[in-house]
Formats: sequence, C-alpha cells, structure tokens
Amino acid sequence: MVWGVTFDYMTLGGSEMRVPPIGIGTWQWGDTLVWGYGRGGYTDADLRAAFGAALEGSVCFFDTAEGYGRGRSERLLGEFMRASGRPAIVATKFMPLPWRIRGGSLVAALRRSLERMGLKQIDLYQIHWPFPPRSVETWADALADAVEAGLARAVGVSNFSVGQMRRAHQALARRGVPLASNQVMYSLLHRQPERSGLRAACRELDVTLIAYSPIAKGLLTGKYTPENRPAGLRSRMWSQKRLAAVQPLIVLLRRIGESHAGKTPSQVALNWLMCKGALPIPGVKTARQALENAGALGWRLTDDDVAALDDASEQVA
Repeated sequence: MVWGVTFDYMTLGGSEMRVPPIGIGTWQWGDTLVWGYGRGGYTDADLRAAFGAALEGSVCFFDTAEGYGRGRSERLLGEFMRASGRPAIVATKFMPLPWRIRGGSLVAALRRSLERMGLKQIDLYQIHWPFPPRSVETWADALADAVEAGLARAVGVSNFSVGQMRRAHQALARRGVPLASNQVMYSLLHRQPERSGLRAACRELDVTLIAYSPIAKGLLTGKYTPENRPAGLRSRMWSQKRLAAVQPLIVLLRRIGESHAGKTPSQVALNWLMCKGALPIPGVKTARQALENAGALGWRLTDDDVAALDDASEQVA
C-alpha cells in the first residue's frame, strides 16, 4: 500500500519471488560521471531520505550493481537497510569484465557484493551485460551455481537480446533454475524492446521485463526544455533539437495526467510501462522523487491513453 493506495505485488518471472510493480533504481547512488554524485545537488542524507520514503510506501524493491560508483551504491544501500531495520527486496548485478574468465568469478563477485551490503543472500542476481569473451552459457551456469550455493534467491540478466536471453533461459532450465528477468532500457523514448521482439519473448518465456531509464534520465519529467537543459553529461546527450522534439509528447503526458486526478508526466510515463507489462525502476535522489514515482501506482491508463502515447512517441525522431 502506498499512502492509502492499494496495489498487488507481482511474481518475478518464473521464480517464487513477489515484488511491487515498481522499483527503485540506484545508479545515481555513487555515480559521478552522469549524475554528479559528490559534486553538489544531492547528498547521502537525501538518498537516505529517498530510501525511507520508498519503504514507507511499500516500494521495497531496490536495484543496484557492483559497478555503480565502484560499489558505493551497494554500500549505501546496505547502510540504509541496517539503519532502518526494515526488510527490502534487493537486486544487484555482476559485470563480466574481460579478465573475469572463470565461471567462479561470478560467485566471488557476488560474495563481495553481499559483504558490501551486509547481506547473506541476494534476492535477485543479474548479469549486467552479455560481454565476451565467455559465453552466455558460462555465466548462466555460474548464476545457477549461485542459486545452488544459497547466495541468490532468483537470477536474471540485463541488456540481453532476444537470442541471448533464450540461450540463458535454456542453460538455466537445464539446471532447474528459472530465468526471472531481463533488465533493459525501455521508455516512451526507447521502445526497442517492442520492435526487437524482446517484450514478446519475455511473455513467451515467463521472464519479467524490468525497465531501466523509464523516464529517459529525466527527459520525460517535463522539467527540461531547449531553454532549460540538464546539467553535466546529460546536457551533451540531448541537443536543443532533441529537447524541442520531445515537447509535444510532454504536453500529451500532462493532458492525460490531468484526466487522472492530476498525475504528473513522470507518473503517466511509468504507468504506461506497467500497462505494457514491464516493471519500471526509476532512479531517485530525493524523498520527493520517491513519493512522485509511487504516485504511478493504484490507477491505470485507459487503452485509448496508451494508444495515444504510442502514437505520440512514434513522432519523436
């Protein structure tokens, strides 16, 4: 329940894990390159408040990675969990760097992640990218080893194509372990999971599609315009032309939000993803953002709303 709003938990793929239909991404918790952590704008106190606000609303699914801030994100999440004394559902990721050539590297990395967070078992462990030189099957077997060792409740992948996901699914199935999820970039401004057939394949295989960057790194919040560009690296990601092209979609998000008791563009964009069957994990840096994201729960866009957003998103080059 989110501040009086009732919602149903969902099963994560073919696993037995139950999670809320929206989570929290923690890429910003320690990242200096894109988000400017440590250089002003938000502090560890802000992140702690965001964590607490999310838990207050039962949005208790947090996604991190060993690579976020070189482990800083995991350490902060662990500190916040210990300080709160309240349970959370935690996912993290293994980066298959080129020098990690043995399957045992995955379990070793997981043990270090658990140590940083102060946990004995992770709820969801994911392969961050399908990097060479080792095969998809090698790392899938290593994920199964992590489950058999009692170090992970469920396992998933991230940024895997349809073919790579099928291979991981098959390799895990041979070990009797379900592939619970595939975490990919997915939003109104990045609909490749639909065009590539990934969304359909996830449904076929009973794999939950976890959507990262669901509000396009803030672009779908409506606060950025050609005259008001974001700071840091994101300002170089989006040209004035790109920001101008997005504005008609923002106008539609606002109009649809007004028809649903004044929902914000971000809340509408997140609800659109849930209507598509995805589990969005928007990032948060403040309690206010955590509260706003939770406002995407407890209601649903109409079919006409979804169709209108589909059409408008297609017009953004």
